[in-house]
Amino acid sequence: MPDQRKGFIYGFVAYLMWGLFPIYWRLLDKSGAIELLAHRVVWSLLTIAALVAVLRKFGAVKELLRQPRKRWALMGAALLISVNWGTYIWGVIHGHVVETSLGYFITPLFAVFLGVVVLKERLRPLQWIALAIAFIAVLGLAIENGRPPWIAILLTFSWGFYGLIKKKADAGAIEGMAVESATVVPLAVAAIAVLGAQGQSTVTHHGAGYFVLVLLTGPLTAVPLLFFGAAATRTSLTTLGLLNYIAPILQFICGVTLFHEHMSPMRWAGFGLVWLALSLFTFDSLNRRRRSIALERAALATSAA
Repeated sequence: MPDQRKGFIYGFVAYLMWGLFPIYWRLLDKSGAIELLAHRVVWSLLTIAALVAVLRKFGAVKELLRQPRKRWALMGAALLISVNWGTYIWGVIHGHVVETSLGYFITPLFAVFLGVVVLKERLRPLQWIALAIAFIAVLGLAIENGRPPWIAILLTFSWGFYGLIKKKADAGAIEGMAVESATVVPLAVAAIAVLGAQGQSTVTHHGAGYFVLVLLTGPLTAVPLLFFGAAATRTSLTTLGLLNYIAPILQFICGVTLFHEHMSPMRWAGFGLVWLALSLFTFDSLNRRRRSIALERAALATSAA
């Protein structure tokens, strides 16, 4: 099977798993978000440690730790991804799956905005229009709800800055996640200990099956990241960018059809504007890629002549 097709399949599986996560987290709604986040961090670290051992990545992890710039960047990324995970878990178990999907719909546009502000990249006119439409959509949803969509905003900001820091750290998926998990695991262990001491620990109070589901949050965190890493090395960024929409689309469908979350006309209009912004953004990206490929082919033809 060609690498491009393999990459597409790996990427599809990764985003499919992320898109169906709400179903899994709702199975754990007998526990609080902080407790579930703490357990996710702990079991993720154990999963990643096993992968580091199997894949013999100890040298790569040590090399990362020897580089202060990358080490500190990953430690900052660890805090951001913890905020992202915690916000997402809280949103799902409290019946805000649709709003979590909004956060991940907006994230690609926010990443472009960060590119302008932080990396001094220049936007094309259609990209500015897409950003303006997305801003109007969020403003409309805030007016409709009587409050800003804080869950979506936190998810967007935490994931957007996480991606930016990871880009600057330029570390491998497995070894990078090992450093991130090790950074926050002391806090996670402390949270579990405090909840246990206060008699508020719940993960062992609902039977062995429930506890097994909690344990599996570690592998379920690592596996899609592995698939994503395999996809990133085999397929184009454009393909990955398009696959990115699978997760929030599935989350939105789960929220509306499985969990019966309310969708008012204003809310539909807000999401419609977000989807319009993403359509414009995607069209512009694909058009630019086609032009780049055409220019490259023309240059090759000229040099060959």
